[in-house]
Amino acid sequence: MAWIQQLDLSILLFIQEHLRFAWMNGFWELITHFGDGGMFWILLAVAFMIPKKTRKVGIMAGCALALGALITNVTLKPLVDRMRPYVYSDQIIPIGRLPFESSFPSGHTCASFACALIYVRMLPKKYGIPLVVLAALIALSRLYLCVHFPTDVLAGFLIGWFSSAVVYAVSCMVESKKRTT
Repeated sequence: MAWIQQLDLSILLFIQEHLRFAWMNGFWELITHFGDGGMFWILLAVAFMIPKKTRKVGIMAGCALALGALITNVTLKPLVDRMRPYVYSDQIIPIGRLPFESSFPSGHTCASFACALIYVRMLPKKYGIPLVVLAALIALSRLYLCVHFPTDVLAGFLIGWFSSAVVYAVSCMVESKKRTT
């Protein structure tokens, strides 16, 4: 596990030294705020729940978000209790607000992909694809700002993908049962 920690730190140092530019900091701080507390994704799911035509999509996104939060924030963060990258190395210089909760896995990334992957499956691509791009930017922002390790972000993505896949599969099974009865 020590080699993974070292690889994580090496990637963050590379980002910090070679991919960070002062003129980009504000952009990445703004992008990361779209993932704060999952509020953007919650509000978007609620907005989709209002019209009858998109209600199912909103409910599914909300369910995927909830499942991801249960796995990430309720279960894994307290269980693993991994400290943030800037705690492990004084070479890591975070930008912006310093998160106080555990680092593993990335809740911003999980919430973003849990919802965005529902939207890309259920909505026309012209709406779904930009939301997946936004989810990816939010995930990358966590690395750019040095508030998560790459493995935190990868785990957040995988949990978000899993959550969306489970909710989508359950929805398909329910729909299939409705058609046969």
